[in-house]
Amino acid sequence: MRMMRRSKNRSQKETKHSSLVLRWVSIVALTIMVSFIAFSVIIYSFVGQQSMVQQKETSNEMVSKLNSSLNKIPKQLEIANVVPALTPSAREVLKGNPPINFDEHNNSAFNDDLLSSLTNPDLSVVVYNLRHEDVFDNGGKIIPFKKIKSDYEMTRTSKNHRQELITYQKVRAAHSGKVTGYIVVANKMTYYNGLMKDLLKWMVRISLIAIVLFTLVAYIIVRDIVKPVKEMSRVALEVNDDPNSTARIRDFHRHDELQELAVSFNQMLDRMQRYIDQQKEFVGDVSHELRTPVAVIEGHLNMLKRWGKDDPEILEESIDASLQEAKRMQHLIQEMLDLTRAEQINVQYPNAVTKVSEVLKRVVGDMSLVHKDFVIRLDMDDLPSDTEIQIYQGHLEQLLVILIDNGIKYSTDRKEMNVSAGLSQDDVHIIVQDFGEGISEKEQSKIFNRFYRVDKARTREKGGNGLGLSIAQKLVTSYHGKIGVESVEGQGSQFIIEFSALTKAQSQKLHKREEAEKAKKNKKETN
Repeated sequence: MRMMRRSKNRSQKETKHSSLVLRWVSIVALTIMVSFIAFSVIIYSFVGQQSMVQQKETSNEMVSKLNSSLNKIPKQLEIANVVPALTPSAREVLKGNPPINFDEHNNSAFNDDLLSSLTNPDLSVVVYNLRHEDVFDNGGKIIPFKKIKSDYEMTRTSKNHRQELITYQKVRAAHSGKVTGYIVVANKMTYYNGLMKDLLKWMVRISLIAIVLFTLVAYIIVRDIVKPVKEMSRVALEVNDDPNSTARIRDFHRHDELQELAVSFNQMLDRMQRYIDQQKEFVGDVSHELRTPVAVIEGHLNMLKRWGKDDPEILEESIDASLQEAKRMQHLIQEMLDLTRAEQINVQYPNAVTKVSEVLKRVVGDMSLVHKDFVIRLDMDDLPSDTEIQIYQGHLEQLLVILIDNGIKYSTDRKEMNVSAGLSQDDVHIIVQDFGEGISEKEQSKIFNRFYRVDKARTREKGGNGLGLSIAQKLVTSYHGKIGVESVEGQGSQFIIEFSALTKAQSQKLHKREEAEKAKKNKKETN
C-alpha cells in the first residue's frame, strides 16, 4: 500500500505543471504594465517640466518687474520710498482705490504689467529692508525672511502634496550697486498642482483600463495560440498510453506554423503506426512461415533419434531435407529483412541518384551470364543515356533482379525475356516482359501481397517464399514510383515500373546533398 501511495504521489507530482496560457498572459500583462508605467512616467515628467518652466518664468517675471522699479531707489528700502516707486495704478490698487484710467495710446490701467502680476492670487510678494522688516507686501502670505548668499535664489518646497516656488532676490541700487533690500516671491502654483494631480489621476485610470483591456486581448490571442498546442499534447498523451490509438490532431483551419506543425505531427504518428503495423506483420509472417520448415526439421530429427540414424539411406535423406529447409529459412529471413529495409528507404537514402542506363546494362548482362539458357534482350533506344532518377543504385539493381528472376521462375518452353526502358513526358518507364504462364485477372490484384503464391507447389519447388514482388513494390513506392502488371494467361506477363526523371538542377542538388552527407559521415568516423 505504501509503495502504491508513493508511486501515486510521484505521478501526481510529475503531472503538475503551470498553465502555458497563464504564463504567457502574465508575461504580456507585465510587459504592458511596465510599458504603460514607463510611458506615463515619461509623459508626466515632460508635462511637469514644461509646466514648471512656465511657473518659474511667472515668478522670475514678478521678481524682475519689482527689481526694475526698486533698484532706482538709491537708499535703503523703506515704506516711504518703496510705495511711491510703484506705478500709479499699482499704488492706487494697493491702497484699495480703483485703478487710474488713461487713454494714452489706447491703453488702460489693466495693461500695467506690474499691477497684473501683483494682483495674481498665486503670487505672494514681500519686500524686506536691510533690517529684515516688511516694507511692502501685496496682502498675500508673508514669507519669512531668509538670508541668501547670492543675489538670486529659487527653492521648491512641498507640503500636503502641493508644491510651491519661493524666489529670493537682492535689490541693488542702480547707481551704487549696494544692496538696499530684498524681494521674496512665493508662487503657490495652483494651476500646476491641479494639472499634475489631474494628469496623475487620469494616467492611472487610463493605464489600468489599458492594462485590463490589453491583458484580455492577450488572453484571447494566447488562448487561440495555445489551443492547438493543448490539442497536440492531448493526442500525444493518448498515443503514449495506447500506441495503437488512431487519435490524430484535427484540422485547425489556420494558415500558420501551428497548422504545419499539426500536419507534421499527424504524419509522424501515421509513420509510427505504420512501423508498429509492419513490426506486427513481420513477427506474424515470420512465425507463420518458419513454422513449416521448423516442423519438417523437427520431424526428421525425431525420426533419426528413434530409429533412422541406423539406416544410412534415411539418415542421408533427413540430413538433405533438413539442410534444404534451413537454407529456405535463411533465404526467408533475408527476404524479410530486405522487405523491412525497403519500408524505411526514405530515411536511409533521401538523396540517392542513379543513372538508369548503366544499371540496366549491368543487371541484364549479369543475369544473362547466370541464366545462359535464357535470351534476355535489352532495348533502351527511347532512353537518353544521361537520364537519372532518385533511387539508390543497389535498390534499382535488386528491383530488376527480382522481376527478371520472377519471369524466369514462371517461364515455360519459350526461354526469352525483354527488358526495355524509355523516357516519356518526364517519366522513366522500365518494362520487364516474360513469355511464361501468365497471371489471371483475379490473381493480378494479389501478387504483390506478402507470401502470396500463384502456384504454391511450383513456387516451393523453385524455392520461392512469395516475398519477391512485395519487396519490389515496397522499393518502388518508397521512392515515390509506380509498379503495375499486365498479363494474359498462357502468353506471359510484363511488369511496368515508372519513376519521375530528374532535371539537371534537381540532380545537381541531390548530388551535392549526398556529397555533404558523405563528408559529414567521414568526419564523424574520423573523430
